[in-house]
Amino acid sequence: MDPLFLMNSIWVMLAAALVILMLGGFILLEAGSTRMKNAGHIAGKTIFTFGISSLVFWAVGYGLIFGEGNAFFGLTDFFYSGYDIEGLGLSGAVFFLFQLAFAGISLTIAFGGFAERAKLSAYIIFAVLFSILIYPVIAHWIWGGGWLGDHGKQDFAGSTVVHLTGAMGAFAATILLKPRIGKYNEDGSPNNIAGHNQVFTALGVLVLWVGWFGFNAGSTLSVNDGFFGFVALNTNLAAGAGAVASLLAVWMVTGNADVPTMLNGALAGLVAITASCAFVNTWAAVVIGFVAGIIVFYSMGFFEKRKIDDPIFALSVHGTAGVWGTLSTGFFATPELATVGRPGLFYGGGFTQLGVQAMGIAACGVYSFVVAFVLLFMMKKVLNGLRVSEEEEIIGLDLSEHGSYGYPELLQQREQSKRHGDENPKYK
Repeated sequence: MDPLFLMNSIWVMLAAALVILMLGGFILLEAGSTRMKNAGHIAGKTIFTFGISSLVFWAVGYGLIFGEGNAFFGLTDFFYSGYDIEGLGLSGAVFFLFQLAFAGISLTIAFGGFAERAKLSAYIIFAVLFSILIYPVIAHWIWGGGWLGDHGKQDFAGSTVVHLTGAMGAFAATILLKPRIGKYNEDGSPNNIAGHNQVFTALGVLVLWVGWFGFNAGSTLSVNDGFFGFVALNTNLAAGAGAVASLLAVWMVTGNADVPTMLNGALAGLVAITASCAFVNTWAAVVIGFVAGIIVFYSMGFFEKRKIDDPIFALSVHGTAGVWGTLSTGFFATPELATVGRPGLFYGGGFTQLGVQAMGIAACGVYSFVVAFVLLFMMKKVLNGLRVSEEEEIIGLDLSEHGSYGYPELLQQREQSKRHGDENPKYK
């Protein structure tokens, strides 16, 4: 066997494992950013929806992305059987697993907009529909030989394909589900519904940060010439710049060095560099991450004031930062590194690539949002609502949807409160 084929396969298999491990980061991030009465539900639904997306990706998703077809979707290679792909340079099964992991992450991002109020059945049905009708279509357009790829759309590891697509699904969900109980006062002013564990949130961000090396550097699909190390370096620099920028922004504006904002800034830097990590120099990676950190701070406040209740800020972290990251290659892509499309504006490429990037954002963003909204609206009618009842939301989805708490001590507190006649137990 060709040693390079073997090394490429090992490297991408490791990268696929890192990307799948990011689901653990999302569990910690989402659970820590929400209330403890929903922690078990968040952990459980993340695992079983990844199971659903894995099966759907095997059956139809991979074929819709990479199968032979037209400019809009593939029409072959359904029910992938493990065959190798000619000219790929690594195991076809490993490549399949790597792409499957990306599909699962995009779905998990979309579910951020469901947090703390959606029925379990809504997660199950939307997982299937998103994995067939939304993610594979966008991925085919850019990575599978579709029309945006033909135009030279630059998106090395998925600022648009994975993050913006997932964020638009989250956006549609937040609109249709409406804000959580107690989030807004009668005058429209928002209340801070704090997450129950900042340590979980910080650890989740760290797991995601490390997983991102698989996400971005793994997208090289090769160990040849060690270029994956350069991609990893750009990824790390952008994350660091995003964390610093967001902390400085919130500290200067509010007077508080808010930890959740800083953590979201690190994620925003990671999301933004995902499109451009292989196309820009290191100094540009710092700029891209820094700008993303500032953008995410203002974006979080912008949407909250407009009654968009996004508990884990998926729309800002993955949507707004994804837009900036996608546009950034139109400014910073260098002639030496722009293996796809053209150099950016600052390197003599004019506005051509910037225009292609903007066109891709508009097309993918509108498609993802409209299809997600229509699907969720139809589900709302069929399921007699996407949202749990007020009583179920108050007691928490752990108990109302699963019959047990993620933190068993809560159940004991609830029973003790009942015995003592406390009508307002602490678990609320």
